[in-house]
Amino acid sequence: MTTAEPRWQRDLEHYLSYLRFERGYASRTLQTYRQQLCLLAGSVAANAADFSWQQQTESSLQTYLASGRRRGLSARSLALTVAALRGLYRYLQQQQQVSDNPAQYLTVPKPKAKLPKNLDIDTLQHLLSFDSSSDVLACRDKAMLELFYSSGLRLAELVGANINDIDWREQLIRVRGKGSKERQIPIGSVALAALQQWRSQRPLLLGNATPEADQNALFLSKQQQRISARQVRQRVNHWAKVQGLGQQLHPHMLRHSFASHVLQSSGDLRAVQDLLGHANLSTTQVYTHLDFQHLAAVYDNAHPRARKKP
Repeated sequence: MTTAEPRWQRDLEHYLSYLRFERGYASRTLQTYRQQLCLLAGSVAANAADFSWQQQTESSLQTYLASGRRRGLSARSLALTVAALRGLYRYLQQQQQVSDNPAQYLTVPKPKAKLPKNLDIDTLQHLLSFDSSSDVLACRDKAMLELFYSSGLRLAELVGANINDIDWREQLIRVRGKGSKERQIPIGSVALAALQQWRSQRPLLLGNATPEADQNALFLSKQQQRISARQVRQRVNHWAKVQGLGQQLHPHMLRHSFASHVLQSSGDLRAVQDLLGHANLSTTQVYTHLDFQHLAAVYDNAHPRARKKP
């Protein structure tokens, strides 16, 4: 005899389905929310089956967060829990299952912002200098690496890209970012040349047995399927080793290098925000290495009351 699913689990699954199908949340975000909220339900109640979202108060939730800090949970993990709780209770309010949001004023330590590392221009030039003319996988990988650095794509955006997303004449690529938001990004001439070379080699990995859903994939694996995020990470690290970089290389570092180099050259934070697909400018400020000395110099030269007297 099967045990009936507790109501709190049903409520949670309905909330996650709402985020997935109506809000377009990424599967990784949904998985994180599920893990954090299931951990909370199992910790608050001695018997998880007796747990109820509707019976929780701001005090009970704050007590859980305090115990989490004592157990060594990171500030980032607790902040994710709070974000998931606030969204859950907003959803329950919409469903008229609760009258207020007990998670609205929860407080947690602010996570320290981690600035991802970037590669300098010389290192990137060396990374991308390998010969890709004699091997179909090297040709594909060269196109992927050049596109990462040329256009600042997220890993999921590159994996999800289709061949018809590229406007070859206008040198643009249409990508689907977080929340299923679309944007168009320019492709540099070097990256475009690498992509055109890959386009000529792509039929070698397409095959007749490729599922229809993968036939439009921009990048394919040896298995004649859309390349996976795991495979991309492996190939990026492969070329870091082959080119003697002496460090682990993640696709996100290429995105960050793109943002840092464009910002350093242009100083246009808003443009970088649009290119990266960030909803908030503050995200771009954290994501890029800002040259504060340069900004201070710009301020001193531009503001009439900031100029120092000789």
